[in-house]
Amino acid sequence: MTNEPAAVLATVTKTYGSVRAADGLDLTIRRGETVALLGRNGAGKSTAIGLLLGLDTPDSGRAELFGDPPARAVAAGRVGAMLQEGRPAPRVTVRELVGFVAGTYPEPMPVADALALAGLTALADRRVGGLSGGQAQRVRFAVALAGNPGLIVLDEPTSALDVEARGVFWAAMRGYARRGNTVLFSTHYLEEADAFADRIVVLDGGRIVADDTPERLKRTAGGALVAVDLAGAPAAFLSGLPGVTEVEVRGDRARLRTDDSDATVRALAARDAIHGLEVAPLSLDDVFLGLTRGHATDRTRPARELEPNR
Repeated sequence: MTNEPAAVLATVTKTYGSVRAADGLDLTIRRGETVALLGRNGAGKSTAIGLLLGLDTPDSGRAELFGDPPARAVAAGRVGAMLQEGRPAPRVTVRELVGFVAGTYPEPMPVADALALAGLTALADRRVGGLSGGQAQRVRFAVALAGNPGLIVLDEPTSALDVEARGVFWAAMRGYARRGNTVLFSTHYLEEADAFADRIVVLDGGRIVADDTPERLKRTAGGALVAVDLAGAPAAFLSGLPGVTEVEVRGDRARLRTDDSDATVRALAARDAIHGLEVAPLSLDDVFLGLTRGHATDRTRPARELEPNR
């Protein structure tokens, strides 16, 4: 990783009607980084990606890729993208499709290398229309690699894949990143951001509300989670326990966010209210919800199930 930027959004704004989808975004992604964009519906993830790729034009501010305007960097093959829309042609083989796309770039990646990186060597002569969803997604990845890019941009790349296919896809992506390349991806699977990103950028209302490593984001949020079974007892007393800042009750199970888990557990013990006790550090889901709570419409829905949107 170097300090040279691969992608820059400099005080970028973008408005769609009455919606300010980008509100003074300042984002720099260094070469060799793997960066995750997180945000709930309408946060601005897809807008930020569209501005970086030159698919949208900022109302104000500047977007750059490797020091050039986005359109120039994309045409030169320095950037590859997997967006939510679009399907590969079904009747051609995997090798034919990747080879055709590679031929449109000035210095393409060898087709065999793109297939190997995407884990498609054994499927090279299969027709695209006969592939599974996970295999087809890897074809889209190979197509994005065809120009030999230094940056791959992925918009919700695994949203339609099962757990096994997601694992295979991210193994392929790790191989690309290990070459010193840059990866920017948006996702609504928070565990993916936690596992694969060097850095997480959280958007809310078109603005960046957090930007740090997964570990530091969780550590900065502070506190812990204490969960207990109520065993039929009323839950009213929980909010008054020492350290407790938030109480969530589902059925007979209470989940307490606390700034002092030791004090909370001692107070529960003093009331003989320890049944099925669990104590754990905050997860990225909890950090995410805390950062974006001002726009929450359903606080009981798990963050990992929030659907993507512009």
